[in-house]
Amino acid sequence: MDLTTLAKGIAIGLGALGPALGIGMIGAKAMESIGRNPEATGKILVPMLIASAFAEAIAIYALVIAFSI
Repeated sequence: MDLTTLAKGIAIGLGALGPALGIGMIGAKAMESIGRNPEATGKILVPMLIASAFAEAIAIYALVIAFSI
């Protein structure tokens, strides 16, 4: 096994770990907020989706870095 392959695997794995935890927390808190105040669903949904997109972009950056190794 080549060391660059190992480096790519570590970069993708660690780079996806943070966004995965972040998206999970975003979803959990949004569902908790909607459960407490169902009328605020429209106000919660859009910021939740935007925050999830930003977290997903970090995982994509990790993938790009892994491809550049």
